[in-house]
Amino acid sequence: MATGKEESSVVHGEAQKVVTEFDAPKKKGRNKYAIACTILASMTSILLGYDIGVMSGAAIYIKKDLKISDEEVEILVGILNVYCLFGSAAAGRTSDWVGRRYTIVLASVIFFLGALLMGFATNYAFLMVGRFVAGIGVGYALMIAPVYAAEVSPASSRGFITSFPEVFINAGILFGYISNYGFSKLPTNLGWRFMLGIGAVPSVFLALVVIAMPESPRWLVMQGQLGLAKRVLDKTSDSKEESQLRLADIKEAAGIPEECTDDIVAVPKRSHGEGVWRELLIFPTPSVRRILIAAVGIHFFQQASGIDAVVLYSPRIFEKAGITNDEHKLLATVAVGFVKTCFILVATFLLDRVGRRPLLLTSVAGMIFSLAALGVGLTVIDHSDTKLIWAVALSLCTVLSYVAFFSIGMGPITWVYSSEIFPLSLRAQGCSIGVGVNRVTSGVLSMTFISLYEAITIGGAFFLYAGVALVGWIFFYTWLPETQGRTLEDMEILFTNSNWNKKTSSSNDTSGNSNDHINGQIQLGTNG
Repeated sequence: MATGKEESSVVHGEAQKVVTEFDAPKKKGRNKYAIACTILASMTSILLGYDIGVMSGAAIYIKKDLKISDEEVEILVGILNVYCLFGSAAAGRTSDWVGRRYTIVLASVIFFLGALLMGFATNYAFLMVGRFVAGIGVGYALMIAPVYAAEVSPASSRGFITSFPEVFINAGILFGYISNYGFSKLPTNLGWRFMLGIGAVPSVFLALVVIAMPESPRWLVMQGQLGLAKRVLDKTSDSKEESQLRLADIKEAAGIPEECTDDIVAVPKRSHGEGVWRELLIFPTPSVRRILIAAVGIHFFQQASGIDAVVLYSPRIFEKAGITNDEHKLLATVAVGFVKTCFILVATFLLDRVGRRPLLLTSVAGMIFSLAALGVGLTVIDHSDTKLIWAVALSLCTVLSYVAFFSIGMGPITWVYSSEIFPLSLRAQGCSIGVGVNRVTSGVLSMTFISLYEAITIGGAFFLYAGVALVGWIFFYTWLPETQGRTLEDMEILFTNSNWNKKTSSSNDTSGNSNDHINGQIQLGTNG
């Protein structure tokens, strides 16, 4: 009898152990290969960040050396954003023709040439030619890096991985600020040339390392190269099962029959971008129209809420706040870059845990408060005959809090969100439209900031940006659904559903379990 009880106990214990192990599978860590590929691709974003950061300080010395007016400074600082349009418009078609990887190489080569031209510029016109060439390279990099990141990353960590471009933009801004401070010790006619010309160095490194990374699996499928796509998906997925599911979803989106398993197959309609603009702009489906409005809206409000005014003109803002020494102004801008970079790193770890919507709405609410407080501080300083320490401190603190709130949500989520919501066949061109809106808005804002604050005071300018950010918050709340955990091929279904907002609130209790499953193992099917 005792033996029977012992055997029963052993069997029961073993069964319980099996059930426990089955019910509680260990969560896998993030896919290191996918992360490494995305880091390499996203490093091209350093080019834009460096140009933004370095120009904020270089403009001080360019104005002194070339003796240009404030209006010419505005154009010099902001025109790169307009030139980006040529690059981002061409990048969508280029990436469909030659692939995502070689488009990144092309972006690095173009920026290298632009940085050299700026570094050797002898007059304002020569400098503007360099800005034009560099702008095209930046436009290419801005469009292609988020697309590649979204197409390589598994659904469980797509928010973390596709936020890398924004991380490197912030790192580039910080490097630009540090470069300003370091080269400011040189003679005026050499300092700004070294600040701009040194940007050619990272572009050479980027062009070389990008060769080592694989092509986007989604682009490979669109070209009928299923064998190569499968090998890339096996390396960038959390499991073999997820790799198979991702391949099946991409094949379906590309119009390839499920039973086709050859390494190279004929694609029903080989995509090099033909007819895409008609599907996007002229005859879009209701879901595509909604996706396009969401992408355009988030890019517009990211820039219209004043971020480039703060980043590009921070020395002038600090001067208005009472800091008159050039060296102290540049040190203060380094603090801005440091805070911006630190908080973007925090955001990368929250995107797949908290979700896009909560982070975005919290971020924009903080930006509204910071902009309004900055407007108050600068207005008080502007109307005071004596130096008010509390107003100066308020202005400095709210500049830092503004870039912190921006970096924790609005900054990275704009690129993550717009790169993941477009259908596969429209993704490259759709993202290029978003980048175009982003750069036009940034260009208009940066080329009018000095004129704007001279017309309505610098405090009034930031009150205006706070109002724009408030409108943006309302747009995000009413128009943007949560995309956390969704496969890229599932996005069109999500945007087809007009009652997503109601469903989001009613399904919060069950979303935690499904997200655990997605993050721990693989995503089976869709949530829609």
